[in-house]
Amino acid sequence: MQLTTLEERNRLLATCEREAVHLELRDIYAVHSEAQRFTTFVATGRYEGADAPDRRQWLDQIRVLTQAGKRIRRARIVSEPVADYIRFEWAGTEHNVKAGEDVRWLPRRLASPMALPGNDFWLFDDAAVIFSVFTGNGDLAERQLTTDPTVVELCRSAFETVWSAAIPHSEYRPR
Repeated sequence: MQLTTLEERNRLLATCEREAVHLELRDIYAVHSEAQRFTTFVATGRYEGADAPDRRQWLDQIRVLTQAGKRIRRARIVSEPVADYIRFEWAGTEHNVKAGEDVRWLPRRLASPMALPGNDFWLFDDAAVIFSVFTGNGDLAERQLTTDPTVVELCRSAFETVWSAAIPHSEYRPR
C-alpha cells in the first residue's frame, strides 16, 4: 500500500472506464466542508446542501460519468437506530441518485456474516483500491492506494456481498 491523495482518487474516478464502487462503513464522518450544513440539518431537519460548491462539483462529476455510460455505486452499512449524521447523509442522497449514482443501505445487523475490509474504500474498474482511514472522531487520517490483486478481489467480493443484501435508497427509511 502506498499513501495517496484526494487528487489521485478524483483522477481514478474521472478516468474509470466501466465502474467505480464505494463502500462506507462508518456512522459519522467529520467532513469539515459540510459542518455548517450538518449543524443546520440537526437543528431544522432540512437538508440544504445540494447547492454548496463542494456538493455541486461532486454531483456534476457523477452526472458526467454516468451520462458517459459509467456506473457509480455506493453502499453504506449503518447502525440502527441511525446517527444524526446518517440521517443527514440519507437526506442528501436523493441528489446523488438524481445525478446518476446508485446508492444502497445495509443495516449493520445484517452485515455480521460478511467478510469486510477494515476501512471504507473506493474500487475502480476492479483494478485499483483506495482505502480511506479515519480517526475515531471521523476525521480522515490517510488514503492508501493498492493494485494488489488479492486486496482488489477482497474489496470486489465484499462490495458485491453488501450490495446484494442492501436496500435501494428509494426503499430505505432510516430508523
